[in-house]
Order: sequence, then C-alpha cells, then structure tokens
Amino acid sequence: MKVLYVTGSIVVLDQVAKLLVKGFEIPFLNLYHAGMPLGASYPLIGDFLRLTFIENPGMAFGIDVGGKLFLTLFSIAATIGIFMYLYKIRDEAFIIRLSLAMILGGAIGNLIDRVFYGVIFGEGSLFYGKVVDFIDVDFFNFELLGYHMTRWPVFNFADASVSIGVILLLIFHRQFTQAGEPELSLAGSSATPSPSDGMKDGSTSTCPRSSFPPDHS
Repeated sequence: MKVLYVTGSIVVLDQVAKLLVKGFEIPFLNLYHAGMPLGASYPLIGDFLRLTFIENPGMAFGIDVGGKLFLTLFSIAATIGIFMYLYKIRDEAFIIRLSLAMILGGAIGNLIDRVFYGVIFGEGSLFYGKVVDFIDVDFFNFELLGYHMTRWPVFNFADASVSIGVILLLIFHRQFTQAGEPELSLAGSSATPSPSDGMKDGSTSTCPRSSFPPDHS
C-alpha cells in the first residue's frame, strides 16, 4: 500500500495549484493570496498552453451529468470503491496499483473541491462546491455533428491524473485481467508415474511367483 504515497502527492499538488489559482486567506496565520480573477487567461507557452481560471460544477473536462449533489455522492462512492479495490489487490502488479493510485488521487482532489470549497469560500453549502480548472491546452480544429472544438476543455491536475491512470489500465489491460488467475503448473495433476519411478528411489521391484509346481526331477 506504499503506492498511496503517489495518491497523497497528487492530492497535495492538485490542491496547492488550485489554491494558488483561486486564492486563499488564512487570517490567524496572516496569510493572504489574491489568486486570479475568474475567467482570466494568461499565456504560458504562447497560445498552445494557457493558464485559464474557470470553475466547473460538473465532472472532468466540463462534462455535466446530473446535479451537483449527485456528482458529489457519486464521487464519494467511487473513491471508497477504488480504495477498497486497491487494498484488495495490494499484492498484484505494481503498474496496476499505480494506475489505481493515480485515479484515486485525482478523484480525491476533485472531491475536496465539491465537498468543501462551497463552505470554505462562502459560495455554497457543503457538497455543493465547484471544481477549480486552470490548464488550457490548444487542440486541432475538430467538428462533428455540429460540435466544433478548437481548444481542449480546461482541466486540472486531478483530471490529468485520472486520465493517465485510465490510459495505463487500458495499455496493461491483459496484466490487469490476468492478475487474479492462478498460475498453471507444467506438471499436471493427471500425470501417471512411469514404471521405472519405483526404481529411482531405491525401492525394489517384486515379480509374482510362477504358478507352475516345482520341478522335482
């Protein structure tokens, strides 16, 4: 379960980045950081990579399914399920545990936003917070069924962690599906001993006595 260090690192990195973008204030420590104005966008690598601050009430990459409470409760259930399964396969291949640890870290990172950010920043009640997104990447022009895309949906480190974890699972899916299968021995249980097996261990072979009467001639 040391792979959970990866999970913890992802959560810390994700939350630190989000607080730097959104801003925060800790009065009793006399700490204050203004953050970025909502909707502001600054180039990092030209127009290819930009720092863009938006708040997402839905799922990763702006996907909105159900209401806020449903998404929050679903995220809690998914996080618990991933953790329990990760513990169940704690002795399996490292790459599989690493993939799940990354997915778990991303799920927890966004779950913190949904559960606590509304209360912390005075923007809503418990379980009704919005997820902070800020990574804005250019994307080739794409149009399908009337939907046009020129840039990738703005995301965060938690989203990226979940995506990379899922990709790793897809790449190593054979190892994942075979993780719980028992190894087969080359020596099958149906093998029959050879007639000479008894001679190899020092035992003697006995022959049946002849049924003919002794010759007294």
